[in-house]
Amino acid sequence: MKRIILFAACFICVLFTKAQTIKGKIVDAATKSPLSGATVMMGGKDIASTDKDGMFSFKCTSSVTISVSFVGYETQKRTANCNDELNIELAVAGNTLDNVEITATSNQNKSLLYQPSSITKLSTTELNRGNGLFLDDAINSNVPGVTMNRRAVSSGQQFNIRGYGNGSRGTRGISSNFDGQGYKVYLNGIPITDAEGITVLDDIDFGSIGNVEVVKGPAGTLYGLAIAGVVNLETVKPAKGTSIGQEVLIGNYGLQRYTTHFQYATDKSSLLVNYGHQKSDGFTIHNSSKKNFVNVAGNFQPNAKQTIMTYFGYSNSYDERSGELTPDQYNNDDYSGNIAYIRNNAHSEVLSVRAGLGHTYIFNSHIANTTTVFGTSFNNNASSAGGWSDKSSTNLGVRSTFATKFNMQSGASLSGITGVETQRQNAQAVGYNMKINPLDNQTTGANPWVVGRPYYVINTATSNNATQTATTSLFTEWTLALPHDLSFTAGLGVSNMVIRLDDRFNSATATMPSHYDTTYKGMVSPHFAINKVFNTKFSVYASYSTAYKAPVSSYFYVVTPAAGPAPASSKVNGSLKPEKGEQVEVGTKGSLLGNKLSYQLALFHTSFSNKMTTIAVPNPNNTATLYSYVVNGGEQDHKGVEAFVKYNVKGGKDGFFTSIAPFINFTYSDFKYENYKFMTGTTTANQKTYDFSGSPVAGVSKIVAAVGIDVDTKCGFYGNINHLYRDKMSVTSPDTLYTSSYNLLNAKLGFRKRVSTHFDIDLSFGVNNITSTKYPIMIFVNQLPDAYVAGPRKANYFATLKLNYIF
Repeated sequence: MKRIILFAACFICVLFTKAQTIKGKIVDAATKSPLSGATVMMGGKDIASTDKDGMFSFKCTSSVTISVSFVGYETQKRTANCNDELNIELAVAGNTLDNVEITATSNQNKSLLYQPSSITKLSTTELNRGNGLFLDDAINSNVPGVTMNRRAVSSGQQFNIRGYGNGSRGTRGISSNFDGQGYKVYLNGIPITDAEGITVLDDIDFGSIGNVEVVKGPAGTLYGLAIAGVVNLETVKPAKGTSIGQEVLIGNYGLQRYTTHFQYATDKSSLLVNYGHQKSDGFTIHNSSKKNFVNVAGNFQPNAKQTIMTYFGYSNSYDERSGELTPDQYNNDDYSGNIAYIRNNAHSEVLSVRAGLGHTYIFNSHIANTTTVFGTSFNNNASSAGGWSDKSSTNLGVRSTFATKFNMQSGASLSGITGVETQRQNAQAVGYNMKINPLDNQTTGANPWVVGRPYYVINTATSNNATQTATTSLFTEWTLALPHDLSFTAGLGVSNMVIRLDDRFNSATATMPSHYDTTYKGMVSPHFAINKVFNTKFSVYASYSTAYKAPVSSYFYVVTPAAGPAPASSKVNGSLKPEKGEQVEVGTKGSLLGNKLSYQLALFHTSFSNKMTTIAVPNPNNTATLYSYVVNGGEQDHKGVEAFVKYNVKGGKDGFFTSIAPFINFTYSDFKYENYKFMTGTTTANQKTYDFSGSPVAGVSKIVAAVGIDVDTKCGFYGNINHLYRDKMSVTSPDTLYTSSYNLLNAKLGFRKRVSTHFDIDLSFGVNNITSTKYPIMIFVNQLPDAYVAGPRKANYFATLKLNYIF
């Protein structure tokens, strides 16, 4: 009997020992998405591979050391005991270049090294080198080929990507940059750009942004009407744990920013709640700014197959505008502004609500879907020298993509992204002229308006237009990844836009209807690329991309005023075509010297055809402009070189420094007008031919360079110093007026420390424009006498205190 009991006990122990297993899940360290097909090795032999959900398991009898690998990722070793459940995050090989997180791509490997295009990524390091509130300092110093302007302290922001110039204003000149057109901007996957293709950034809280990715050049395949490129913004990602914090920033020119935030994050969920109050007295007359922001962003993973994204944003923004300076004012240091603007209490007030709900579902190891529905309510009232305008709009839309992946023989794989983005806007805009304030007892004429008298007030309506715009883009892109890190990418996007306008101010007549509508369709945007990665350290690529920009509601129709016996008439401008952008780019990226040296180099040739411009038609006597309309004037030929290099030296175990990272970037732009001829006039006597061919594209500096260094220490001190050089640029076409070149020197020094288990502190002091250089924060192209928006004339100081409590 004892032998039987002993035998049974031994048998049970053997069974129990054999039943022991080690389980685990392998995911991408950046995106947290499961990696299917990763290999688990022990003692040089394959013992397991991950399934569609990134899961693996194998039997064990004792503690073991395993090696986990996946193509394009750094191999990781782990020691585990029987019955352990491991959560392993693999980093992309050469991750000094970072991963693409919020930019659409068909490549399964999200490392920038594997993307055959020019994408610049900004993290909190670059975003917080300055005060972190306005974004333009981060863009202008860290994104080669891209300039960000602003019309005042924190309004009228625009991007100029590789010299495109934001399209036609619809009133005068070529390459106008009166508003933001030609590029698309997204926040947490939600379009900020409206259905008409116009981007307003007054209501965006750049102080809450933690990640920026900029796609440079035509991006029509995956983003529709994005002829210049795409800017993707993402709010700060909460660190793991629960915390509340308060930030206070104080600077000269009356700058104040107060931010209160709550952050919560686990392996499967995160929540950010942010409130910001920001104000400034401005750095010139009639230039104050006041803003209130609320941002709520959440990500939740109820199970291994599903992820839910939510975003809600509220903004109440008011910015005064002093108007643009004439060249004489700017050259003579006369910052008194434009009296016609100040008289009309020029400003931009924006009240907006933006919300989005996204859902990702992983069907199996081959296909997953991400769908985001979004909506924006936007209300804006603004005044300028020309009068007052009220605009209310609602944008609704959806973006849905299917990510697909198929493993093939011999280690090859085929991955793709296929989807649709559609957006519709209903808007109403009412314009008014302005008159002397009834409370103003002084007279005009010999006693013109001066600062200190009551502002002008709204008078009578001059226009009332209701518009409906809708755009839809269908797209698909595929990447064939072959052994030896060679990949081919091909894609196709098809876009259309519908514009309808109802004139609710003027009564319809036989020659002048009150309803206009047209459709721009068949805008086909192919994309081809090849990428080769060498030893997972550096890559070489070549690509061809295209995109379009359709006309907007302000100039898709022509109004001809009455002239003699001929009555006023109007019609849709049927000859107006969308602009088209085509780009050929070759480049190389790499992470060398043990991942200490990272670089990107791109050479591109972009051609914009059917470029829109405005023709002013004079009266028969050639004494005044009779009317204006927009035509396709010619081409722009852009050739450029962009380079970025960063060297990151990690400190030793016992050293004072944890990181020393010098960086430099350089942009060379040779942009010219080609075949840019058009004629104005209604009679032989007043006809005039304009020819801009061969002239440099206005609003672009030929050379821009930035150099700097970031330093971190073990004791908590950190700092940076950076220098920006911008070459002269032409203000008008042809190039009869140039701005001066300038240099900006900025620096920041700070101290951050976890003073206890629950308490963090971060104190910093910075100076922008240390040498008090005179420079413009924006140049209005081809709009003389309006030309310059001057930046702060003196050094701009700021100090920041950040307190954070961790539960």
